[in-house]
Amino acid sequence: MEESPCTFYGMCVDLCPVGALLPKMSKGKGRTWETEKVKTICPYCGTGCSIFLHVKDDTVTGVSPCWESPVNRGELCVKGRFGWDFIHSPERLKNPLIKKEGQFIESTWEEALQLVAEKLTRTVVSFGADSLAGLGSARCTNEENFLFQKLLRMLGTNNIDHCARLCHAPTVTGLSAAFGSGAMTNSSSDIEEADCLLIIGSNTTETHPVIGYRIRKALSRGAGLVLADPRRIALAEQADIFLQHRPGTDVALLNALMNVILEENLEDRDFIQERTECFQEMKDSLVEYTPEQAETITGVPAEAIRKAARLYAGAENASILYTMGITQHISGTDNVKAIANLAMITGNLGKPGSGVNPLRGQNNVQGACDMGVLPAFFCGYRAVSDPEAVNRFSRAWDKPLSSRPGLTIPEMIDACAAGTVKAMYIMGENPLLSDADITHVKQSLQKLEFLVVQDIFLTETAMLADVVLPAASFAEKDGTFTNTERRVQLIRAAIKPRGESKPDWEILTMLACKLGLDWRYNHPKEIMEEIASLTPSYAGVTYQRLETEGLQWPCPGETHPGTPFLHKEKFTRGLGRFHLVSYTPPEEQTGSILSAAAHHRPDALPLSYGDHDKALQWSGIL
Repeated sequence: MEESPCTFYGMCVDLCPVGALLPKMSKGKGRTWETEKVKTICPYCGTGCSIFLHVKDDTVTGVSPCWESPVNRGELCVKGRFGWDFIHSPERLKNPLIKKEGQFIESTWEEALQLVAEKLTRTVVSFGADSLAGLGSARCTNEENFLFQKLLRMLGTNNIDHCARLCHAPTVTGLSAAFGSGAMTNSSSDIEEADCLLIIGSNTTETHPVIGYRIRKALSRGAGLVLADPRRIALAEQADIFLQHRPGTDVALLNALMNVILEENLEDRDFIQERTECFQEMKDSLVEYTPEQAETITGVPAEAIRKAARLYAGAENASILYTMGITQHISGTDNVKAIANLAMITGNLGKPGSGVNPLRGQNNVQGACDMGVLPAFFCGYRAVSDPEAVNRFSRAWDKPLSSRPGLTIPEMIDACAAGTVKAMYIMGENPLLSDADITHVKQSLQKLEFLVVQDIFLTETAMLADVVLPAASFAEKDGTFTNTERRVQLIRAAIKPRGESKPDWEILTMLACKLGLDWRYNHPKEIMEEIASLTPSYAGVTYQRLETEGLQWPCPGETHPGTPFLHKEKFTRGLGRFHLVSYTPPEEQTGSILSAAAHHRPDALPLSYGDHDKALQWSGIL
């Protein structure tokens, strides 16, 4: 079973009618009736599937899906069903660590937090608040991310960021400019109601398998599928039209689709006239993007572009799905704006089965953005440069706050190298593994005067730290995650934290007290109450209401049912805005496209990591 390539074999185990299939990992760990089932949320991708953790003697013995969840309805992929063994890994951090003479020594919480507080205070006093920087985490809860950005901002800096900078930051920028809101417009369940799906830059069946299952359901009921991807992924076999464009030519392809729609009068003129602005300028810019011209750029036959445009524009309800194949480019924001243009030109917004739907990568990357773990925004996407927003948060926290936007992750790393950032606080992030140029990251972090890392494992980044604080996993704490469809959901502690580890929110609260701040949080519920008071889209979110199936923001009041799809009557910004987006040749260098195979290359790691390290590259099945 563990070698099966089927991403849904967890469902096979649950649905086997004769009981012939059993999960190996749960064998011998207790009978079903001996375990307690605790409902929580899967900690992997942004789909946000509800699961039950099976617990016996303070040990997780298995996982099963929640059939009542509107998100996954009993479906689980291989990660969600069997990827829980890390909870009880012997490599989990169990005690605070302080580095002395190059070696980590176990310490008490009192000693570790006192040292962190002294170092952070000394840095601010000696070099100014902007000599500090912090990385929050898309793996941590909303409450923890909220406290993290609050702590850094109360210390005087907006140098706060997280992994969204390297994945969906162009989504926030692009969709906010077009619609006024930088999030998925519709619900995952809407995918099954679409008459046509346009999937671009997303290998959905592998990166978001449960959402991939919804795509297959839509196709089984007759929905059309236009797939645009440089690789021939699994979904290509089911696509009505497969557009295999060259990497980095997304704008040219999308503009060509709109060129055909306008030439053949397939646009939604009423929607354009009543609900958008800046259309004529955008329309004029598309004249040069004929299918024939696009073919020379993208490599996609002109006739295939025409057929794809007709299929998408001719559908009553058409939905666009994309992931980081769109955003992780120098032209990422332009790619997103072009997608928004295409949706608006056909009127595919503000109704079920339609929309522009970025699928977020990690379990709470949407929530981390919502909570303001961004250098230019407070929670609720209030700009730090907005005097009204600064005054509101300053009054709420009884502390003067900076109105100067902070550094992004790449800028932080460069500032560490330059010596202008002296100390960093990293919570639940591992930039030494996730950033593009890890040699530069390592050299930069080594120049810091002080580095504190808070995590559940001694990661590559934690190995460089002066102090390491052991955090609790998702299975050991309460809180909330916000999934890709803007649904805020409860996670629940099923077992006690391992060793002396603590939930991130509790660590942050203890550290704040050491720094002289009067924080008195006793439970994440109290933190959510503060979030709701400061974030209009979360104003109606309470733990009591989340007990059932969660709430989709915006939820502006305690009687509001949540919002399954955005922009029903008007856009968040009022009128949707078209943008002129021109194709420019990609600056990135692209190599050969890998098939689903393993490749062992002796030079796959930088030389600084050892000439003879065996590096495994993998693309394909999970």
